[in-house]
Amino acid sequence: MKPDPSVNVLGTALTTCSTQPVTGFFRDGQCNTCAADQGSHTVCAVMTAEFLAFSKYVGNDLSTPRPEFGFDGLQPGNKWCLCAGRFLQAHEEGCAPRVDLTATHRRALEIVPLDVLRQHALTR
Repeated sequence: MKPDPSVNVLGTALTTCSTQPVTGFFRDGQCNTCAADQGSHTVCAVMTAEFLAFSKYVGNDLSTPRPEFGFDGLQPGNKWCLCAGRFLQAHEEGCAPRVDLTATHRRALEIVPLDVLRQHALTR
């Protein structure tokens, strides 16, 4: 699996999303992606209690530890590479988390419009 070029939604070099906990489709700390990443784990988001509850409600429990997978569970304040579709769904439901645009891969734009990402940007 060869990753796509590491470019963010602003057209510059993709920055690290999180190494504590380590995130990303490739578990490299960045929201890098490739053709095999069917979920498009490309949006670097800062978790909130509201978003974590929403994600659990719609079937993706990100807060419960899964030690068998080396996953400690996410807490509010953690950064994580979200699936672009799930982020868009959370936006439409009014519970989208903040987004680090410099760490969000440009492939997210295939699913989420840039103006929607900017609405949730950490800094505007």
